[in-house]
Amino acid sequence: MAEFEKGTPRVGLRFRIPDEAWKFWVAYGGCTGFDVRKRYANVSSYDGKVTSARFVCSNEGHRRKGQTNNVTKCFRAETKTDCKARMSLMLNRGSDDYEVSDVVLEHNHLLHLPETRHLMATQRKISEIQAFEIEAADDSGIRPKDAHEMAARQVGGLFNLSYTCRDRKNYLRTKRQRELVFGQAGSMLKYFHDKIAEKGGEVKKFKKEEKLA
Repeated sequence: MAEFEKGTPRVGLRFRIPDEAWKFWVAYGGCTGFDVRKRYANVSSYDGKVTSARFVCSNEGHRRKGQTNNVTKCFRAETKTDCKARMSLMLNRGSDDYEVSDVVLEHNHLLHLPETRHLMATQRKISEIQAFEIEAADDSGIRPKDAHEMAARQVGGLFNLSYTCRDRKNYLRTKRQRELVFGQAGSMLKYFHDKIAEKGGEVKKFKKEEKLA
């Protein structure tokens, strides 16, 4: 099986599950300097397994017709260049794993510099310490924009920060939605439950027993 943390995609690589192949493609894009996305995944109606999938460069395809002709207030750079870079998977029923059946690694656009690769959408992340600082700033009544500028100054500039101001706002919105559903205490338990699940650990549920007086 391929190690998804490193290596170059090539025909014949095998993965246990599609998610493992996706992480491999994300890691390759982060090391090379291009953002990625999922193009499609075909699912069998017989057993619900993914039978084939394709992962592509985020510049694949063209902007939808009409989006480039309208005059907008804010100019948006053209990011769709019909890039053909891709990695395709096929399910091998005999070995019950997934084999890379098609690979294209050439791009028709400029790649990100090493200094900015961590700012690509699939590479951005908020660490546990950063999450604590974001919540502390929010609890203190500091506006997200001001808090983000302060965090950027602490690390020497925006390009050294591993997340954007929009990521900060999305994190706070998700936190508030979680608290509405689970309550503050339940929200914290849900947060740690998800973190343990992400790391592949075993989540143990403890049942509180009431003692009779």
